[in-house]
Amino acid sequence: MPRGRLNSLSLRVGLIAAVVVAVFAGLTALALERAFRDSAAQALDERLHAQLYLLMGVTEVDAGGRVILPERLPEARLMLPESGLVAEIRTPAGERLWISPSALGRDPDRDALPFTVNLTVNWELGERLYPLEFRILEDRRAFEAQLSEYRQSLWGALAALAVLLLAAQGIALSRGLKPLRQVARELRAVERGEQPGLEGRYPVELKGLTDNLNALIHHERAQLARYRDALSNLAHSLKTPLAVLRGTLDTRDPDRDQALEQLERMERIVAYQLQRAATSGRTVLSAPIPVAPLVQRLGSTLGKVYPERDVQFEMDVPSSLQFRGNEGDLMELLGNLMDNAWKHGGSRVRVSAGQTGEGLELSVCDDGPGIPPGEVPTILTRGGRLDEQVPGQGIGLAVVADIVAAYEGRIEIDRSPLGGAQVRVVLPG
Repeated sequence: MPRGRLNSLSLRVGLIAAVVVAVFAGLTALALERAFRDSAAQALDERLHAQLYLLMGVTEVDAGGRVILPERLPEARLMLPESGLVAEIRTPAGERLWISPSALGRDPDRDALPFTVNLTVNWELGERLYPLEFRILEDRRAFEAQLSEYRQSLWGALAALAVLLLAAQGIALSRGLKPLRQVARELRAVERGEQPGLEGRYPVELKGLTDNLNALIHHERAQLARYRDALSNLAHSLKTPLAVLRGTLDTRDPDRDQALEQLERMERIVAYQLQRAATSGRTVLSAPIPVAPLVQRLGSTLGKVYPERDVQFEMDVPSSLQFRGNEGDLMELLGNLMDNAWKHGGSRVRVSAGQTGEGLELSVCDDGPGIPPGEVPTILTRGGRLDEQVPGQGIGLAVVADIVAAYEGRIEIDRSPLGGAQVRVVLPG
């Protein structure tokens, strides 16, 4: 059979079921036939014993020791030649005293008759005992005919049962695989843009699969939307600085500072939009990322980047805590938060994390001047900055806000227990 055809799940299960049914039917037939054979052999032995006793009942012995039997024997087959049933009476020495008419044309001593029952009795003749051996012999024809008839009936019944079982299995398989065929149809509809996701009601065995597929479809569409939005926003945002830059360069005496300012503005726009487009967002296919090593690595790196600030870094992150998402997103999120704390804080930065009922909770605290509640919306927008004396492009917290939105989480900014700002992020999952 071509290998490609075995890719069919229905065909595989059908072939396995057919093999199982065939093996079961064969073993059942063999077991039943053997049981019937043993039962038939036992019944034949009992029947031959009964015929032997009937023969003894009609036997007479005269005073001279001559065996006399009536012309009409109790078993009709004993009177029919070639009936397959033979009876004889002998002396213990082997001398034949009588043989049934059915033995005409055959010699029981020469013809091996497989079924034999014999019994030796001491016949009373006055005060003397006359030993006689009664024998009943039968060939295999009747026994084999009975077995053959039973075998035909048995195999016919088992074949009919196997066909019914395979038909029932085929119906059950067709109905059982119906949800999978529905998944395939709905996926094709999603590919054609006819529906947003898998909308059917599926059994619990497929619920995890369909939920993960819907999550994957949602993630891919969100990622595509971010790419489109980033390109659209990038094109729109660059129009004004490009126009200003063109106007500046078209003058006879270009303003160098103004040109550099517009170039820096375009650089911030490009960096921000590229970061938005690169955000992966929540996905069910991501491998778990240990949080503690990443926080430790970022803290060590920032300590080397800002050695002059001599920041005391504190970390409260369980070693078993994991993040299900893109490692780059987590590093970008924590990196921006911790970088802001290092730059705008005082001498202490604390990073804590844990798993709550809502999901993964991250908190970055510092002992700096803090952030006034009324300024929170400003710093969460692109280019929004409170401290113009510190170098930067003003897109860090805006990027954090975009990443949190991509993961359908939330971000909160309030007063830190250390006295400065505390940024708390909750990512579901």
